[in-house]
Amino acid sequence: MQRRVLWLAAAIVHHANHVRPNRSGVKVGGHQASSASMVSLMTALWFAFLEAPDRVSVKPHASPVLHAINYLLGTLDRRYLTTLREFGGLQSYPSRAKDPDPVDYSTGSVGIGATAPIWGAIAHRYVAGHFDVPVGGRQIALLGDAELDEGACWEAIADPMVAGLGEVLWVVDLNRQSLDRVVPDIAAGRLSNMFEAAGWHTAMVKYGPRLGAHAALRERVESMPNEEYQRLLRADGPELRERLEVEVSDLGDEDLYATFRDLGGHDLGALLDAYRQADAVRDRPSVVFAYTIKGWRLPTEGHPANHSALLNAEQYAELATALGADTEDPWAGFEEGSAEAELAAAAARRLQRTQPRTVRDPPNVPADLGRNHSGSASTQQAFGRFFSDLHREAPEVAERTVTVSPDVGTSTNLGGWINKAGIWSPGDRIDWFADDTDTLVRWRETDHGRHIELGIAEVILVGRLGELGATWSRDGQPLLPVGTIYDPFVARALEPWSFGIYAGGQSILVGTPSGVTLGPEGGAHQSVITPSIGIEQPGCVAWEPAFGQDLEWALLYALSRLGRADGEAAYFRLSTRPLDQGLQNGSREDVLRGGYRLRAHDTPGVVIAVMGALVPEAVQAADILASEAGIDAEVVCVTSADLLFRSFQARGGLGEGDPATIDELFPHAVPLVTLLDGHPHTLAFLGGRAGIACLGVQRFGQSGDLAELYEHHAIDAESVVGAALDLLDT
Repeated sequence: MQRRVLWLAAAIVHHANHVRPNRSGVKVGGHQASSASMVSLMTALWFAFLEAPDRVSVKPHASPVLHAINYLLGTLDRRYLTTLREFGGLQSYPSRAKDPDPVDYSTGSVGIGATAPIWGAIAHRYVAGHFDVPVGGRQIALLGDAELDEGACWEAIADPMVAGLGEVLWVVDLNRQSLDRVVPDIAAGRLSNMFEAAGWHTAMVKYGPRLGAHAALRERVESMPNEEYQRLLRADGPELRERLEVEVSDLGDEDLYATFRDLGGHDLGALLDAYRQADAVRDRPSVVFAYTIKGWRLPTEGHPANHSALLNAEQYAELATALGADTEDPWAGFEEGSAEAELAAAAARRLQRTQPRTVRDPPNVPADLGRNHSGSASTQQAFGRFFSDLHREAPEVAERTVTVSPDVGTSTNLGGWINKAGIWSPGDRIDWFADDTDTLVRWRETDHGRHIELGIAEVILVGRLGELGATWSRDGQPLLPVGTIYDPFVARALEPWSFGIYAGGQSILVGTPSGVTLGPEGGAHQSVITPSIGIEQPGCVAWEPAFGQDLEWALLYALSRLGRADGEAAYFRLSTRPLDQGLQNGSREDVLRGGYRLRAHDTPGVVIAVMGALVPEAVQAADILASEAGIDAEVVCVTSADLLFRSFQARGGLGEGDPATIDELFPHAVPLVTLLDGHPHTLAFLGGRAGIACLGVQRFGQSGDLAELYEHHAIDAESVVGAALDLLDT
């Protein structure tokens, strides 16, 4: 079975590069060597260890091995074996959403796929603690040793909640190579100690029985650096004997050649023993380090440049002979009744996820919560009140809402919600401050809480959000996850957040506070590029409401889009600046389409399009233009630049959206000034008919009060007036 998996994985890549016509001439690519080092690990897992409830995240470059196994199990149609990296075919890396065969976790971004099963385990525990779901299985990550260079891995390993996840198993393909080089002086013992210090159980699969039994050769291998071992893999028997300089006269050249390569990561028995040892430890996560050879059994094995190397036709034919395959019929199945066919059939039966799963519909989210937004308030304040209102007015929605924060739950105004919903923990913990009368937030940690508080780790935040947002498809129980983060740190979490959306996770990310409006916090905490990030993120709608009512309507709508097959994520950019709520005059329909005319005129001389916290400056500028220059200025309050850009694209037939929105919101062919506390190009697409001036933040900020900062960045009322007059002069 192992030989057939290796052959199919190599053949899938070979066909894509050397058989299938290539119209563009661009290299298709694939990773035969990276797949080969994983063949033993994955053969042992799928055909002798995994059970139906288990979920596995596969090393990105080993995707051909996964497809080969799925084909042998009967869950991938033969016609797809020729479609690797073809449009509509097998994806470059495993994809839950795009591959035609079963894929448990999307991978491809190094470090993110490795940690996904950890967040999947936590998400399942959360769902199982709140709703009736089938018992989950093991959560397994298959990763390369070079992937442990990624900080995301160590953030996850060190997370205190992870230390109790006995269902988590990592299997490290220790082939001592990365993309371009042999990994220098890697010490598996040191890595093992780091895992153990974080509370993990570790197992080492180093030698097969032949090398393990030969003391002299084993000790020589033990003492040599990675680079020397990799170089000696390229030597034939006589050269290897000469370079080893130890007593191996008891071994013939062929035996020496084979014994030198006898690493534990290619011994099925040793691997299964390690898997079972790990499975016996249920009170903490486990990691298995398996020594392997990159390019195992291929002509390129051990070569530092083998990462993307492809077998030529002659090498491909030689591999077929060595593995008992046929280049003329590369996809041949096993003979009916053979031991291999029986093993594949037995594994397929064992791994069949037969338990019917009803995907529950998410709750109906109300259109509003009945709050009268009055006085002076910021969107961040309204955000905190929103959850108290949600708990009272829509308990069935609040029941499925889970909030997550990286140590900023209270500072992002979730204190009231935390008091009502409680903190979620896999087990109850004592609140030692429960009797302290000065404590405003009751930190009750139970397995029924609905807020998850993390340490200062934004990557972990969005990783958990992605998996919490995927429970509707994994467990049949939709959650409505909302994560809060300081807006300038959105960029730090951008890649895993984006990858979580790509993998099908639906959640709401709230960046607050934002912009130079943070004032005294200074440039280190003043976000500039995040409005553009929101617009450019696929599978997500970006919002930047100015008023509490706008936030309430948009946030309720965003919640209604979670936990469903046609759902989508959302990103909100909020502010701590209080605004006069009496200025708001848009309808719910207007807010949800992307904006409304805050100050309307039949024949304005100029239009000011403003988003978020700078509405007062836009209104003040309109008043100045009217009183001092006799110019009627219309003010458009933008609630979502993202939705307006979609309308702009749809109007040109270039995307999905409501093409009428832009024309209805901006019916006048007059000069336009755009204004926001973020990069000015965010709204630049609105101009073009009669001139446009785009005001925003283009430099790193500094500390100061708002008047000073707004003037410094030319986003104050006077700058708006000046920009409008300049346009009208031209």
